[in-house]
Amino acid sequence: MTIKEIGIIGSGQMGGGIAHVSALAGFKVKLLDINNELLHKATNLIDKNLIRQVSKGKITKEQSDSALNRIDTTLQYNDLSNCDLVVEAATENEETKVKIFQDLCKVISNDCIIATNTSSISITRLASSTDRPEKFIGMHFMNPVPIMELVELIRGIATNNETFIKIQNLTVSLGKKSAVSEDFPAFIVNRILLPMINEAVYTLYEGVGSVEAIDTSMRLGANHPMGPLQLADFIGLDTCLAVMQVLYEGLADSKYRPCPLLVKYVEAGWLGKKTNKGFYDYSQEVPKPTR
Repeated sequence: MTIKEIGIIGSGQMGGGIAHVSALAGFKVKLLDINNELLHKATNLIDKNLIRQVSKGKITKEQSDSALNRIDTTLQYNDLSNCDLVVEAATENEETKVKIFQDLCKVISNDCIIATNTSSISITRLASSTDRPEKFIGMHFMNPVPIMELVELIRGIATNNETFIKIQNLTVSLGKKSAVSEDFPAFIVNRILLPMINEAVYTLYEGVGSVEAIDTSMRLGANHPMGPLQLADFIGLDTCLAVMQVLYEGLADSKYRPCPLLVKYVEAGWLGKKTNKGFYDYSQEVPKPTR
């Protein structure tokens, strides 16, 4: 089976980005979410990002127009019935993902592969909630998807070789490079990245430095393109907390304990750039630290 049509569940920054690169690579895309407002917002952002690529000379106007025409939006799982691959890119919550897979398996063909964009949850456990664990795989894109080159590929214990090779080849077709990770909590990138971000939040929590001092120190002292607190805002503080909880519970090591300040920000609804407030306030032209 050749992958020709890709379904994507969730039209947020990750799902929209996956739709963008899939359509640009020539695949038909069905983008599903829970309401039309979210889908409209996603297609507007995809259009905007494609125009930006045209203005930078990375793609032509014809490629941009064709990509946009390949994306159809839907609220119905039945519209994914002809897909050869469905990528789940919903919120980082296991119960939500399991419910999605149960609804999805009722409508897709027996040959359809299911991939999850989870950044931390066990692929083996998620696969077991489906009727096809052998055709289930982790396909963790990096944010922002149109710019970042890497896709982490994670096999569950039941993932067969045929599925893995198809998704590995698809990754190349999307213009990405893959890194293969074993199915351990948070995989490779977030296993290393999120504890660093969590430690930066502890550094703020303990009064070692201000938001500005911490981010400036890591940009200029470690040559990071973005400070860890600003990066946390771009990832989403709720996602950062979810990954740290998976690490803490999955590895039972106190070094992964989420910082209480991170918990407080999430409880306050200060989730970062997507809510206009996190470690920075984004409601003004120049973001200002909130602490």
